[in-house]
Amino acid sequence: MASLICGSVAYDTIMTFDGRFREHILPDQIHMLNVSFLVPGMRREFGGCAGNIAFTLKMLGGDPVVMATVGEDAGPYLHYLRDLGIGTDHIRTLENTFTAQAMITTDLDNNQITAFHPGAMGQSQLNSVQDALAAGRQPALGIVAPDSREGMLHHAQQFAATGIPFIFDLGQAMPLFNGEDLRQFIELASYVTVNDYEAQVLLSRTAWTSAEVAAKVRAFIVTHGERGASIFADGQQYAIPAVPAERVVDPTGCGDAFRGGLLYGIENGLDWETTGRLASLMGAIKIAQQGPQNHWLSREEIGNRFQSAFGYRYA
Repeated sequence: MASLICGSVAYDTIMTFDGRFREHILPDQIHMLNVSFLVPGMRREFGGCAGNIAFTLKMLGGDPVVMATVGEDAGPYLHYLRDLGIGTDHIRTLENTFTAQAMITTDLDNNQITAFHPGAMGQSQLNSVQDALAAGRQPALGIVAPDSREGMLHHAQQFAATGIPFIFDLGQAMPLFNGEDLRQFIELASYVTVNDYEAQVLLSRTAWTSAEVAAKVRAFIVTHGERGASIFADGQQYAIPAVPAERVVDPTGCGDAFRGGLLYGIENGLDWETTGRLASLMGAIKIAQQGPQNHWLSREEIGNRFQSAFGYRYA
C-alpha cells in the first residue's frame, strides 16, 4: 500500500554556530537587526519535507511515492532516492531553476535560523495527484506536507476529489495561509498534524478549538517536542510519551521522521497509542544523528528499540 507524499525535495546546507543566538541578539535593537555568525561547521544534506518523510517511511518498510518539483541540480538527490528504492517517477525536473535550498544555522541550544530559497518548489502545482492514478499507482494514503502555497491547496483538493485519505501537515508553510485557507484544509483532510506552536496559530486563525478541529477529521495530532505528543481521535485524547534520545545532536527533520512513523501506523492499521509511540520513537532516533536522512536502522533494530521503550512489539 503506497503513500503519496506531496511536499518539498530540497538540499539542506546546515551550519553550526558555536555560541547562542540569544547572546548576540539584543531584544531592544531588533528593529535594526544586523548580525553575523561565524559557522566553523558546515555540511550539505538531502532534505525537504517529502524527501525526509519518505526516507523514514521506507526505513520502516513502507512504500513511499514522492511527488515534488526539483531543479536542474537535482541529479545526485534523484540517484540517491532510487538507490533507496524510492521511485522518482512523479518528481518533475524544471529547466533553468534550482532545487529548493534551505540554509540552516543551529546554535548550542539547538535554536535554528533558516533562510529558504524555494526554487522549483514554487511551481509544485504543476504536479497532480491524478498523475499518480493515471500511472497505475493507487495510494492508500497521502500527505500534503510543506510545499508551495498553490501546490498545497491543489493537492489537498485533488486528494479529497479522488477519495484518498490524507494528512495535512502545516509545518513551515504556516505563514502562507490565512484562517479561511486553514479551515478549507481541515475540512478536506482526514488527519491534521502540527507542533504545539503551530497548533496555537492554527486554532487562532481558524477560531476553532482543538475539539472542533478533532471533530472534523479522523485524528488531530499535536507534537510537544521532549514532552511527547497528543492525539485527539475517536472522541478521546491519547497522551503519547516521548522517547528519550540517546543524545541530542540535530533537530533538523525530527518532525518529518515523526510523520513517517504516523504514515506507517495509519497505513498498517495500528492503534493510535502504538502509531503515536512509533512516530515518537522515529523522532528520537533522528535527533541523535546529524542531518535529516542519516538515521537508517533495520526494521529489527527499530522493533527492539520500540520494545525497550514501551514493553511490547508493534505489528
